[in-house]
Amino acid sequence: MIAQNARTWIRSQQFDPGPLGALVNPFFLARRALRREIATLAAQCSGRLLDVGCGSKPYRSLFSTPDYIGLEIDSPMTRTRGFADAFYDGHRFPFDDASFETVLCNQVLEHVFNPEEFVREIARVLKPGGKLLLTVPFVWDEHEQPYDFARYSSFGLRDLLSRQGLDVATHRKTLPNLGLLGQLAGAYFYKIAWKHGTVARALAMGALIAPSSLVGWLLGAILPNNLDLYLDNVVLANRA
Repeated sequence: MIAQNARTWIRSQQFDPGPLGALVNPFFLARRALRREIATLAAQCSGRLLDVGCGSKPYRSLFSTPDYIGLEIDSPMTRTRGFADAFYDGHRFPFDDASFETVLCNQVLEHVFNPEEFVREIARVLKPGGKLLLTVPFVWDEHEQPYDFARYSSFGLRDLLSRQGLDVATHRKTLPNLGLLGQLAGAYFYKIAWKHGTVARALAMGALIAPSSLVGWLLGAILPNNLDLYLDNVVLANRA
C-alpha cells in the first residue's frame, strides 16, 4: 500500500509538481513554469477544445469546457495508450472546417516535420475568432528521437503562425533567467543516469538533479531576467 501510494504521488508530480516535486521530477522547473503559463492563458479559452498531440491530457483540468477532444497521430502506440479520442494520418485532421473554439498544442510542434501544413490544419479547424494556445521549446535537448525536428525563436514562431492567419495576442517565455541553466543541468544529469538503471537515477535525483533545481530556482529569483534566452514559448493566438 505504501509503495502504491508513493507511485501515485510521484505520477501526480510529473506535470503539476508541488515544492516536494523537485525530489522526484527531473523537469521540475520546466513543468512548474509551463503549467503556470498554461493555467493563466486557459482562463481566456472557452468552447469546444481540440488538444492536438494530447499525450495523456496532462492539462485537461485547467480548461472548463466539457467538450475536450484529444487528437493523436495514428499509430499502434497512441491507440494502445487509450487517451486520444481521435486520430489523424499526419496530414489532415478528421474534423470539418471551423469545428472548434480553442486548440491546445503543447510541446508538439518541434516534433512536426511539416509545420506549415500542420499549422494550416489548426487554423482550418478553428472557428473565426477562435484561440490557439501553443507551447514549443526554444532551448532543450534532443528528445523523442528521431522525431525531434526543430526549435523556434519567438520571431520564427510568430511568422509561422501569421502566415496561416493566426495573430499572436500573447507571447510569454518560461525560465528567462538562471533557472534555465538549473533545469538544463538537471536534464543533463537525468539523461546520463537514465542509461545506468533505476538505482543510478534515484541517486542522481537526490544528489545532482534536485540540487540543480534548487540552485536554479534561487538564482532565477535573485538575478534579473534575460528575455533573449529562455526555455519555452507560450503563445495565445487568435484566428482571423
